[in-house]
Amino acid sequence: MTTIDKKYEVFDRETGKLDRRIFSDQDVYDDEMEKIFGRSWVMVAHTSLIPNVNDFFLSYIGQDPVIVTRDSNNEIHVMLNMCRHRGNRLTRADDGNTKSFMCTYHGWNFNNDGQLSDVPGEQEAYYGDLNKEDLCLIQAKVDTYAGIIFATWDHDSPSLEAFLGDARWYLDTTFNRSDAGMIALGPQKWIENCNWKAPVDNCSDNYHVPITHMSSVLARHQISDEPIRSMQQQLDNTQNHHAFVNGHGITFRISEQEDPNIQRRVRGSNSKFQEELDEWRRSKEPEVERRLGNYRASQLRLANHSVFPNHVLGFRFALPRGPFKTEFWHFTLVEADAPLEARIGLGVASANQNGAAGVFEQDDMDNWGQVSQSAKSTIGRRFPQMLVMGTGHAGRHEEWPGEVSERYISENNQRGFYGRWEEFMNANSWNDIHIDPITINFEGTATLHG
Repeated sequence: MTTIDKKYEVFDRETGKLDRRIFSDQDVYDDEMEKIFGRSWVMVAHTSLIPNVNDFFLSYIGQDPVIVTRDSNNEIHVMLNMCRHRGNRLTRADDGNTKSFMCTYHGWNFNNDGQLSDVPGEQEAYYGDLNKEDLCLIQAKVDTYAGIIFATWDHDSPSLEAFLGDARWYLDTTFNRSDAGMIALGPQKWIENCNWKAPVDNCSDNYHVPITHMSSVLARHQISDEPIRSMQQQLDNTQNHHAFVNGHGITFRISEQEDPNIQRRVRGSNSKFQEELDEWRRSKEPEVERRLGNYRASQLRLANHSVFPNHVLGFRFALPRGPFKTEFWHFTLVEADAPLEARIGLGVASANQNGAAGVFEQDDMDNWGQVSQSAKSTIGRRFPQMLVMGTGHAGRHEEWPGEVSERYISENNQRGFYGRWEEFMNANSWNDIHIDPITINFEGTATLHG
């Protein structure tokens, strides 16, 4: 370990006090782009978005635009969308299929593996002295988890498998269930007036649900008789749990139902669609059990979760656009061999809940904006956030990996996230960032790559 100059001492895990200025200061934001998004593994795309040779998809690592390509040899690349000559963006199309990208400023041409292939006037204007091999597109380090494409600018980073660690034991129950893999539907895109960290810490916050989302819950109850869960029921909940691994916030449910599909039912879906989905999922049970083992296949369900640094509620991006702006890209991942009706129904139900006009999203965005703006207030920023709930009541569990809270309603994952944020912000390199070793037995045949 190298000596660390602790520029950031903004969070006290013992008291839960968090300096609000990390949500508002431009200097902090600029450091985040360098220290977190310039170093961490980040979700950028899904293989189903570039299914064919020479396909490409535009994405972001922090504020850096990247081109995700499947080259002519079927290899995946993630490259900075920037011509090496003057910095013009090479493509403005969201996606497509091409073997090369030509800069519209001076015509420099790059293959879809990043190689500079052609420069107008190379012999005349440059006298044949241009070293094209040194002017390839800037490449990120790339790996995939269950079809999700991750990238990092730091080529000395630990492996993606180590970065995900034991969190994958939980994530597999949603992303790694099927031999056919998954496909990404979307994205819907919109901007909310909040700091990118607010929706991340919200992913493990089930304390707010009976309050913030009461109007949505009442509306659903009137339409579909969906039960209304009170605050006391949330506090007394013993089926749902709260865990933290390597920066990743997990909430999960242990099913006590005989039919494991009941726990995977979709909020906001109609009964006919749900019956068809249940029937299809029952047909998949032997396959899922082979891939995940009996316990994860039949009893464990991943619920709200975040993957460090900025991926929320599954395959959904909270892209930073400044201290007070976050661009959301909302995808729905569905199993590739699901019936067409199920794909459509899952996509609609997901958008109805957390899409741009989703009933839950409308509630949340107002909170996130106000939490962020409180850091801008002259008096308000003097007083820290208080993330004290459940302090001293989390630790290792004999059955479940990670740091597991004694109760479902806890702020331990929030404390873990901001502690991880501070660790990255103070680190000189990955040598200064702790990675918990993989400890759990991954029963079943599913692997990192699907």
